[in-house]
Amino acid sequence: MDHLTLKALKPTQYAEAADGYRAISSMGEAAVDRIDKQITAAMRKANEGEAADAALKRLRKLSENFHYTQVECGLITGALDAFSSEISAPKRRLTEALDDAAALAYTVGENGAVTYPAGGRNELTGDPFPGGTVLCNNGLITGNDTEFLSPGQVPNNPRLKSPNPHHARALDIADRITYAVREAQEIDNRYSKALSKLKAAPGLNVDVRTWADVASDVNVVSSVADEYLHTHIPLDKSPADRKEWWDSLSNEEREEYKAAFPGVIGNLDGIPSTVRDEANRENIHLLIAQLEAQDDQASAAKLEGLKGIQTKLNAASQPPMLLLGVGLEGNGRAIIAYGNPDTSRNVSAYVPGLGTKLNSDFADGTAKRAFDTAKDAQKLDPSSSAIVWLGYDAPQSFEVMKTTDAEHGAPAYNSFMGGISATNENADPHVTAIGHSYGSRLVGAATQAAGGIPGADDIILVGSPGVGVDRAEDLGVGKDHVWVGAAENDIVTKLPSHKEAVAGTMGFLGGGPAGAYLAGEIADQGDDDVWFGKDPASKKFGANRFATLPGPELIQPSFPDVLHSTVSIDAHSNYFSPEEGKDKVSARNIAAIVAGQPGYVTRETPR
Repeated sequence: MDHLTLKALKPTQYAEAADGYRAISSMGEAAVDRIDKQITAAMRKANEGEAADAALKRLRKLSENFHYTQVECGLITGALDAFSSEISAPKRRLTEALDDAAALAYTVGENGAVTYPAGGRNELTGDPFPGGTVLCNNGLITGNDTEFLSPGQVPNNPRLKSPNPHHARALDIADRITYAVREAQEIDNRYSKALSKLKAAPGLNVDVRTWADVASDVNVVSSVADEYLHTHIPLDKSPADRKEWWDSLSNEEREEYKAAFPGVIGNLDGIPSTVRDEANRENIHLLIAQLEAQDDQASAAKLEGLKGIQTKLNAASQPPMLLLGVGLEGNGRAIIAYGNPDTSRNVSAYVPGLGTKLNSDFADGTAKRAFDTAKDAQKLDPSSSAIVWLGYDAPQSFEVMKTTDAEHGAPAYNSFMGGISATNENADPHVTAIGHSYGSRLVGAATQAAGGIPGADDIILVGSPGVGVDRAEDLGVGKDHVWVGAAENDIVTKLPSHKEAVAGTMGFLGGGPAGAYLAGEIADQGDDDVWFGKDPASKKFGANRFATLPGPELIQPSFPDVLHSTVSIDAHSNYFSPEEGKDKVSARNIAAIVAGQPGYVTRETPR
């Protein structure tokens, strides 16, 4: 890259090339849609036998080939558009420098050296100071470059400055030329490497390894276009600003962003839910391929989690399922909605707790809780949506005793809730924040941010070990809108406070189990403190406690010690589940709150 190449370069040509690849990508998408939804479906209905199976197999392969074409051409489109945008800046700066040189009657050589005329006047001789030629004075020029300079005009030597006033102007122009070329060279190198990676091998066979490579290509394009993304997508803005930005785009621009950056658009709070779902359905396909190429235990667990989600996505469900977020960072990320949160009057977002991660249990376990809530809420108000939000690393073991994961996850939850408020089409949607187990501690932390949880009207806390505040009114929605479910046999809701734990340990060492109990009672005389503060189910906390079933007993008590009481970890997991043997009472109450129907909630006396 030199200044003559940059001068001749036309960014619009790359944008026009991007248009061509965009058209191919759109044709690939249309072909996939036609094969999968029309031709294949018709053949399944009309034909049976080995010949039909063989034909369907070939159709699946053809669909995969078109899908590959669609994705790769979409990536090329994004890369070319990003290059066209980025290269325009140094080209503009070069043009401005060359225009300034021409206006001053300076000449610019092929090597970027700037020649300037005589100027000024020598007071001793009365003659003008001679002209000369200069190169960039930024330390990039080696000693060999001085052959282009006039005597006494060696760059980077502060002792040798020309009294000719043209010298400084010429040097400034030379600097700007070199800087522009240097920036253009970096951009060109970056995108050249990325585009070369997108080249398909001859005789391409689209298989698992191919899709793993495509997943890598997505990361390459996103990485190389990082500056473009930050310039063109309001990543550091509020969800409301992002919604405004998205609405301002043309359909063509939206399609390009989805095709080139599915992982970015699919996880961007403030983007409409159906758009996020579409991008994430593409992204999950690529993430699965990426994980299939790895063999470590953590990747295997996430792979099972993603496959479980994809299986659910491929099956029709009522309420319909939308994938609002997915990622591989940490223990995995997944945000799933049942019912469209943009069109529903009632929206809830549930944060799971201890032990939750993206694994084989997520789709049929954690996500099913949101499904059950949505299904029951829609019986009271069909315009209801329920979401499970795994947008943080939930503690997996002893980290549950700390607030670190909750404090780190709270800003991301608030951002998501801000996005829900921004994209909802109703004038005043009813929004419920739900925290289960350690997730209730995260919800508590989220309420303490300036302005609280965006859009939240009600807060539900179930199986809570405390939320970090001692009064329901401190959660920002009014104590009458804070709801607590605490099963009698849920051990987590009876965890000792920090003071009780220390006193109980000391008491046990001094007097055995009886000493531990006595010391604990002294440390918490009201018996209304738990690990993260005041027990949300206690009278002193001041929330509405709704009825739950007690849950299964673990063992019968031999004396009043929490280590030997009728507590069970199974009772901690049933709050959302209406199935027989679970907790249909709690599930019905949660659904009523989510549906904005508090009159249907059965109450229970606080502890």
